[in-house]
Amino acid sequence: MDARLLDILVCPICKANLEYRKAQSELVCKPCRLAFPVRDGIPIMLQDEARPLTTDEA
Repeated sequence: MDARLLDILVCPICKANLEYRKAQSELVCKPCRLAFPVRDGIPIMLQDEARPLTTDEA
């Protein structure tokens, strides 16, 4: 994931900064407790595609 892209991407729901988790290939929004997938290097920033974080992951 390009660092410059991470600097400008925000959560599409609450506009918070996102954390990239390379091992899971996800962008995580802690306030919304959602993880957005990154497929083939492309962030999928759709609420319907996001998965809710478990208590341990948040």
